[in-house]
Amino acid sequence: MTDPDSAKAMIEVAFVDDDPDLRDANAQALRLAGFAAVPLASAQAALERIGEDYAGVVVTDVRMPGMDGIALFRRLRALDADIPVVVISGHADIAMAVGAMTEGAYDFIAKPYSTDRLVETLRRAVEKRALVIENRRLRALAAAPGDDTALLGEAPAIIRLRQTIRDLADIDVDVLVLGETGTGKEVVANLLHRQGRRRDKPFVALNCGALPESVIESELFGYEAGAFTGAQKKRIGRIEHSSGGTLFLDELESMPPAAQVKLLRVLEGREITPLGSNDLRRVDLRVVAATKLDLGDPAQRGDFREDLYYRLNVVTLRIPPLRERRRDVPLLFAQFLARAARKYGREVPMLDRSVERHLVENAWTGNVRELVHFAERVALGVTADTPAAPVQDDVAAASLPERLNAIEANLIREALEANRGDVRATLEMLGIPRKTFYDKLVRHGIDRASYVVTE
Repeated sequence: MTDPDSAKAMIEVAFVDDDPDLRDANAQALRLAGFAAVPLASAQAALERIGEDYAGVVVTDVRMPGMDGIALFRRLRALDADIPVVVISGHADIAMAVGAMTEGAYDFIAKPYSTDRLVETLRRAVEKRALVIENRRLRALAAAPGDDTALLGEAPAIIRLRQTIRDLADIDVDVLVLGETGTGKEVVANLLHRQGRRRDKPFVALNCGALPESVIESELFGYEAGAFTGAQKKRIGRIEHSSGGTLFLDELESMPPAAQVKLLRVLEGREITPLGSNDLRRVDLRVVAATKLDLGDPAQRGDFREDLYYRLNVVTLRIPPLRERRRDVPLLFAQFLARAARKYGREVPMLDRSVERHLVENAWTGNVRELVHFAERVALGVTADTPAAPVQDDVAAASLPERLNAIEANLIREALEANRGDVRATLEMLGIPRKTFYDKLVRHGIDRASYVVTE
């Protein structure tokens, strides 16, 4: 994503004037101001340099031999109507310059002019051009076919992860996937399944943290009729159902200790005994387990069985959080925005400066999941609650406690948005106790219910 503060150093400014002294002096002044200035002696030289994919801004004098500045502007406008063209005119040519502005010229500057006047105009023009180029790039990315978008990107860690998934897909080895909330752990498990020989067999997912302790064993291992009160007929468990395919266990760290013991036996013998039965049943499965904790660290592992961790930890795949792959955010956002636009029957919108700045500056603590939800809001045109970049004068005027409170409130709002108001997921993202969370909602006047999204 283009940083607005560095845009002027990245986008070329073509300065077109037939007067060599004036041309070179202005180009030097613009370079000193931080622009990538290129002096050009004629309109023809400008047209030879500027093609359909030109990512720059043009400053042109009106009176030049051969093709004048107004004719150059019209040729450039026909080439790309979004190229900002700044027209420089003497007093005799002001009427022509004003006419060019009515046709779409970005601005005109009357001679004599100060360098500050030119620099200020170009700062705005360069920022506008940077935004247009970024929108075009995102639209091109959005138009490209893409699957498993959470793992798209050019960050070295993501490239290595994709290659490792391809290498492991056909190998029957259990895999532990480590990643923060919202990074795409289930995507990794799906890819391991779909790219391997088990692709035509079931992919069975179970969130260990979403089931009460009283039912997780029956979900995993199944049961016979009469095994317990309410068990009126036989049920095949998730493990047996996934035989031949892949069993994905999400939030593994939440699995109760009793279920951990039984799972360890399954992994070691590839056999299960349903509840209420003494029969051993062979299963052919691959297990992919996911956790947001480093279970190799005793402090984080808690009461999770060390032997189960080492049994699953034959291969560990780590998914980097978005803060470690920030240059991938535009690509991911483009794909999610295009998908959201299709989902809601909308055109892919042009991005305004507030959206672009949010993509650049947001911490993305909710990772890919938070980015998906933001793309959906942009597609729907509901971005009024996007936190704006702080105004420096206001920040400087606030006291330290006021500034910290504002930051805390924004972080809570972003977490609620990323998790659609779900308290449990929000608490996990923020890493605070439930009582503290509700106290902060009251202190900051945040209504959690307003963030709940119903499907």
